[in-house]
Amino acid sequence: MNLNFNKSLFVFSFLCTLSCSAPGGNENTTVSIKTTLGDIRIKLYDETPHHRDNFIRLINSGFYDGISFHRIIKNFMIQAGDPLTKSGSLKNISDSLKTYTIPAEFNNKYFHKKGALAAARQGNDVNPAMRSSGTQFYIVQGVKLSDDELNLAEQKINSNMKQNCFSRLLKETSDSVRLAGKTLTDAEIQDIASVKMFQYLTTYKEYRISEEQRNVYKTIGGTPRLDGTYTVFGEVTEGLDILDKIADVQTDSNDKPLTDIKIIKIKIVKN
Repeated sequence: MNLNFNKSLFVFSFLCTLSCSAPGGNENTTVSIKTTLGDIRIKLYDETPHHRDNFIRLINSGFYDGISFHRIIKNFMIQAGDPLTKSGSLKNISDSLKTYTIPAEFNNKYFHKKGALAAARQGNDVNPAMRSSGTQFYIVQGVKLSDDELNLAEQKINSNMKQNCFSRLLKETSDSVRLAGKTLTDAEIQDIASVKMFQYLTTYKEYRISEEQRNVYKTIGGTPRLDGTYTVFGEVTEGLDILDKIADVQTDSNDKPLTDIKIIKIKIVKN
């Protein structure tokens, strides 16, 4: 949806603040999230430096203080980071996924196990590069899965990757045609993208959930269907019980909690 003037002004001012508060060395950073239902401690991954440093900038600016968990789906995840939730009302709040984005940082060793910290983003149809929201994050609750369910998840992951690749090729082809000053029909553009997609598939290696990750999904739980398409950049080290407590609150038909669950403060506790 379109951003109004006040929201655009907020984003401009916020980005100016971020540019003046870039972190220095941030190896092995751990943060504490104090919520109205208890505290959660999270380790940020050094192998996802864009997401780590962006998250630290937000914390240092006080951005998350007073923000609510605006989307909660039991047995899936809890989501926060929309600045509009600071208003104190969860009704009719628009999503802020369009504020600014950062590039995806996929790493096969980081996956959507229970307690994983990951970046929200817009869908593949408008975001084929799978860029992450600059502010919104979610923490995975998920469920324990069987081998059959994990096999289905693998199929879903591969399907998502292929669909996203084709969307990206369509956009790249359309942009290339436009920049060249040519006029082609949608069908002609799709034909060109289809040829490129065929070439991609000749070298595509199917995504597989490793045995180690399968054991985690079967014993601890998670949401494997998001692997490889959403950036995981940290994990809960303390407070999985608080995650469960937040995920258990009652929500409306739009997954908004009936009781406002706020982040009181996020602070860095280890660098």
